[in-house]
Amino acid sequence: MTHYIYLVRHGEHQDAEHGLIDGPLSPRGRRQASLLADRLSGVPFDAVWHSPLMRASQTADAVAERMPSVSPQPSALLFDCIPTGMTPETPTVFEPFFGSITEAEVEAGRAQMDDAVSAFLVRRTEDVHELLITHNFVIAWFVREVLQAPEWRWMTLNQAHCGLTVLAQKQGRPWTVLSHNDTAHLPVEMRTGLPEPYAF
Repeated sequence: MTHYIYLVRHGEHQDAEHGLIDGPLSPRGRRQASLLADRLSGVPFDAVWHSPLMRASQTADAVAERMPSVSPQPSALLFDCIPTGMTPETPTVFEPFFGSITEAEVEAGRAQMDDAVSAFLVRRTEDVHELLITHNFVIAWFVREVLQAPEWRWMTLNQAHCGLTVLAQKQGRPWTVLSHNDTAHLPVEMRTGLPEPYAF
């Protein structure tokens, strides 16, 4: 018996207007979501969860169009967040990133991800397939947690828009990373969202 969690970063979204932090998928983002749906169409999902933000919910809707048997549900545990601040082990090169992040934001992000790990990385006694459509930092934290890497390492794990990461746990065994940021379903011109040094 195996519990599978499929982690997907939302599709590319249009630049938010009027200072808002969210927005709808761009035309390319809609195409990314459609290609993702084709890739996942054969998976017998037991549940599909998504961040309540528009870019994630629209990505989930695209998946549901291809798989009418699934009913995506929003989860506040999958909101975009910052799970840690600077720690003694964090390389100083990351200091500028945290310059505008408040202590309250970090505390909220930490609490959210503690709850998310407790809710989703649970032992099951039957085959389970769950899809989580969320954000770059959330996926990075899940992968870091499974690998038991130092906390600051989430900052070095990046996901493309609609990239696919798969975690799995066989009964009696620890969680493992089966794949990370798989973009085989996306043509090269559709692979967006990675930092410049990782562009391909």
